[in-house]
Amino acid sequence: MTLPLPQSHPFFEDVVNTMQEGLLIVAPDGTIQMVNEALTHILGYEREELLGRSCAVLQCDQCQAARGQGGAHWCRLFAQGLERKRRCTVRRKDGHLVPVLKSASLLRHNQEVVGAVETVTDISLLDRHETAIKDLERALDREFCGMVGTAPAMRHLFSLLEKVAQSEAPVMVRGESGTGKELAARAVHECSPRREGPFIQLNCAALNEALLESELFGHVKGAFTGAYRARPGRFEVATGGTLFLDEVGDIPLSVQAKLLRVLETKQIERVGDHRPIEVDVRIVSATNRDLDRLVAEGEFREDLYYRINALPVAMPALRERPEDIPWLASHFLGLVRQNSGKALTGLTPEALRSVVAYPWPGNVRELKSALEYASVLAETGRLKTEHLPPHITAANPSAQPAASHSGEETADAQRQALIEALRQSGGNQSRAAQLLGVSRVTVYNRMRKYGLTVQTVVESRH
Repeated sequence: MTLPLPQSHPFFEDVVNTMQEGLLIVAPDGTIQMVNEALTHILGYEREELLGRSCAVLQCDQCQAARGQGGAHWCRLFAQGLERKRRCTVRRKDGHLVPVLKSASLLRHNQEVVGAVETVTDISLLDRHETAIKDLERALDREFCGMVGTAPAMRHLFSLLEKVAQSEAPVMVRGESGTGKELAARAVHECSPRREGPFIQLNCAALNEALLESELFGHVKGAFTGAYRARPGRFEVATGGTLFLDEVGDIPLSVQAKLLRVLETKQIERVGDHRPIEVDVRIVSATNRDLDRLVAEGEFREDLYYRINALPVAMPALRERPEDIPWLASHFLGLVRQNSGKALTGLTPEALRSVVAYPWPGNVRELKSALEYASVLAETGRLKTEHLPPHITAANPSAQPAASHSGEETADAQRQALIEALRQSGGNQSRAAQLLGVSRVTVYNRMRKYGLTVQTVVESRH
């Protein structure tokens, strides 16, 4: 169909060719009827190569997605009538993708739809600037969705998680215990188009086979002893969002088979029922086990492994990024100040050397626990080596304060000071804590450490 275009107007061609935005006019069947010079520049085609061809030659990702949904109209525009500044990508003649903003509207003649006009704005430069700004923000900001770090391994992880989040494919997060696999799973959800949906998690190692199946798929009333009412499973609750399966390597083989079927059909059946229920869930799994070895030993289904491992994400161990330890320590002490109100300002140089030198087999989780322990012993100011768990300072003897000749002398002096404070306070632990400049909990912990009781201390005075 040829549209009644005003090319006969003496200024029409000059007007459209002075536009910086690309312009094209298409017939109701999608045939390109007119283009301007800006569009040929954006796409790398000559005008004659576009005229008479289907507008599908642009390979716009939004148009392809709309056509994939079916419907009465081959193009969403002809169903909706208007598109305003939709961000999408088109493909140039040389194969390169170009990010653009596209607006479109229907053309009518005597109330009849005779075609559509579209404008296309190249935003490649803006896209590059936005990427550069994001990279700079990430370099300056040490925190990403609760994860802290500036090491190259962490910057790579943050960038990977952002990209992975945009896909619908299953994600497998691997890493040692304590590396923050749950935080990574949450980051995938929060950065994804499903962020407004629920984030549901399940620790697969915490339940036996029967309970795990019920938790995943739900059950009907009377399905088993104790099933007094019907209950939806995690798949149903997570519909429209993300389901995080932690410790996925511990799922029994029988449940693995049912999980694989759900991933393939996107349908579940509650325990005790055979009616299929449609579910729309993004799966994120995590494990610290060697799934490759489990597959080889027949303890994990190979087909399920390939299904859930579509997008692998590796969490770096803390010993692989020691430069992040000071930032993590500052972050955790900030949380302690916020929760306890203690005026803790950081770590002494000696304590920081001990913390950095320690290999942290328990990773970030162990570091957080160690600092929480130290914050209980310390009252104000900076954490010292004597506040840290003994096994951490023992790993770096050179970090001990120069004034301490030996651990025995330090412990003996601490014990004598505690005894004297208890004697002066008449056994009142709160008063003794004030005399020592520590908390009452610290007095109690030191009494346990040195095997002291109020009765023995007070009686030994006489």
